[in-house]
Amino acid sequence: MAKATINVEAMKKAKDGLDVWDDLLRYAQTGFDTITPEDMLRLRWYGIYQQQPNEGHFMLRVKIPSGNMSAQQLRAVATVTRDYGRDIADVTTRQNFQFHWLTVQDLPAVIGILNEAGLTTIGACGDILRNVCGCPVAGVDPDELYDCRGIIDEVTEYFLGNKEYSDLPRKYKVSISGCPIHCNQPEINDVGIQAVRRRVNGEWEVGFHVRVGGGLSTQPYFAQKLDIFVKPEQVLEVMIAITKIYRDLGYRQNRNHTRLKFLVADWGAEKFRQVLIEHLGWTPEPALVWAEPSGTVQQDHLGVFPQKQAGKFWIGTSIITGRVNASQLFASADIADKYCEGNIRTTNQQNILFPNISEDKLEEAKAAILATGFQWDVSQFHKGAVSCTGNEFCNLAITETKGRLREIIAYLESQLLWEESIRIHLTGCPNSCGQHHIGDIGLQGCLARLNDGTQVEAFDVCLGGRLGADAKFVHAVNRKVPADKVKYALANLLTVYKTNRREGETFGLFVDRHEDADLGEFMGLHLLAKDDPTWTPPPIRAHAPAGGE
Repeated sequence: MAKATINVEAMKKAKDGLDVWDDLLRYAQTGFDTITPEDMLRLRWYGIYQQQPNEGHFMLRVKIPSGNMSAQQLRAVATVTRDYGRDIADVTTRQNFQFHWLTVQDLPAVIGILNEAGLTTIGACGDILRNVCGCPVAGVDPDELYDCRGIIDEVTEYFLGNKEYSDLPRKYKVSISGCPIHCNQPEINDVGIQAVRRRVNGEWEVGFHVRVGGGLSTQPYFAQKLDIFVKPEQVLEVMIAITKIYRDLGYRQNRNHTRLKFLVADWGAEKFRQVLIEHLGWTPEPALVWAEPSGTVQQDHLGVFPQKQAGKFWIGTSIITGRVNASQLFASADIADKYCEGNIRTTNQQNILFPNISEDKLEEAKAAILATGFQWDVSQFHKGAVSCTGNEFCNLAITETKGRLREIIAYLESQLLWEESIRIHLTGCPNSCGQHHIGDIGLQGCLARLNDGTQVEAFDVCLGGRLGADAKFVHAVNRKVPADKVKYALANLLTVYKTNRREGETFGLFVDRHEDADLGEFMGLHLLAKDDPTWTPPPIRAHAPAGGE
């Protein structure tokens, strides 16, 4: 099919994305080559993307609100993986599952299997509210401020299939959580709604603070804090008002400038707050004190932990790159039924978590989980690894990602004893689906030219990203490092850090106190180049601060 340039705004006005379902059923009969370019885009409203090389296969994404699902729902995911997806499924950075290798003939049956289990693909892609993320230990964490699963379900149900909100300027990502360590990453969502506790008239009260305008891609921005305190019963109303502002006042002229973050950046938090109050018709109480999580953030609740329910435990398993197969999913569903009260969770860092395990069954459950191939007692490198889909399936990706990240992590594990938290995020292009902007180490895919003119896959090595009270985006230190040399460069850098760190200094603080030229020297690329005369490292340039608040 020839690639067409489409005016997306005109396309949406001509026919709503949600109205493409009957066309999909027709295309399942008439075949891939009969799909119009406009309807190919509208299929995204049902979670459907073309898969590289655009010759008849699709990726399908299914939403898992808050990452909370039943064993029956996981079996539906496993069935699709086995029967239609060539035994591949991926847990995503928004707690979804993705399938690959689907044909248009498959799609109605696949979506039917998922719908029958109570799952939906509506809004998993497209210019619409995406999956609402939350904390994977909601309802079981002894330290949580509020169990937000009910609120997330309320928000999801209100917007699901609602044509008042199915033509937003661009994708719209929301996080709602009561997690004390902010595992749901409110700083990088279009809307981040986070529980807080305050004392009023001698009594503790739980409500929510609200941020707007976060997002990554090629121009990263941290969400800005609105000075409001929202009660649990007010969250949906506030969400509706923010969404109306985005729908009606958000930019639509330039598709690369349509995310909510650009409107918020131009307006500022104070103007956005005033417009929000006008839409609400009432004035929320001021936020007063903002409480950011202290200590290590971007954790994912991995490991074995006691729950707030006496005698119960959860086990958070680390699944590097989020790639799983059908047998693992079927086995996990059986474990959920036998040990987890029929419940299982996905995380926004591509992992799977097993809750509600009785203490007297804990060892038995551990053995069953290990038998699936899932682990929790793994290295910090393994725990902190995140990657996008890569050019295996994605049309935008420049490099392969999942296999490359597994190779890098395995090499670092073989070379270094490492005990502190560290996040290595790898993405195959500038769009940052692997969230490289917020990694301690962020790897962005590109191409490098060798001395003989040959092009090879490569990565910009970026350092210093983090969330929390001292949030920063990465900056590129070494550009266009051939992919096969990245693992050596990182091992060199981390070895220097371990040898020369100051007492109590984290890797992020180590990066902060060194010049880029020094950090580049620590990677030892000049030594790698001596061993490989086909490549000359590009010069290191002083970095400019990343975009954002």
